Amino acid sequence: MALRFTTSYLEDSLSLFHYYKDLAERAMNQLTDEQLFAALDDEMNSVAIVVKHMAGNMISRWAGFPDADGEKPGRDRDAEFNDPPATREAVMRMWDEGWACLFAAIEPLTDADLTRVTTIRGERHSVMQCINRQLAHYSYHSGQIVFLAKHLRHEHWKSLSIPRGESARFNRRVATGEASQR
Repeated sequence: MALRFTTSYLEDSLSLFHYYKDLAERAMNQLTDEQLFAALDDEMNSVAIVVKHMAGNMISRWAGFPDADGEKPGRDRDAEFNDPPATREAVMRMWDEGWACLFAAIEPLTDADLTRVTTIRGERHSVMQCINRQLAHYSYHSGQIVFLAKHLRHEHWKSLSIPRGESARFNRRVATGEASQR
């Protein structure tokens, strides 16, 4: 999580979007190509499908933001859950395109924009509400990616935070100033 103190909603939101992007990427980097496309059962999505959905959502929500409706007429949400891209490279390209669209939309905003009205499926939201809605949505899916990756890697999983059984050692390092804070 963001460890730098801030009172800027936009700065904090951007740091959290970057955090969840990085978290999911560190999980995906641990997966083999086969695992990236593996579904645990017929009702589950593979990591590649979750990425396809997230990218589709990001491009729909953030292209033309905040002036355009966040649900674009050409988006086929149901198709996002079928036929993942064929390769890891294609999955990651889709991932990067979605995040680039998000950052290009949010980075130029100012505090004055937060109360502006935007819409998603014709429903009115403030810009701040839209950012909150999407931050919750993307953190949810980033958590799914981490969960799936951890399950698939099992004993080969490398913790993305403090490993199990290491909290006391980490707390001692913090107390003595040895732990570095980002």
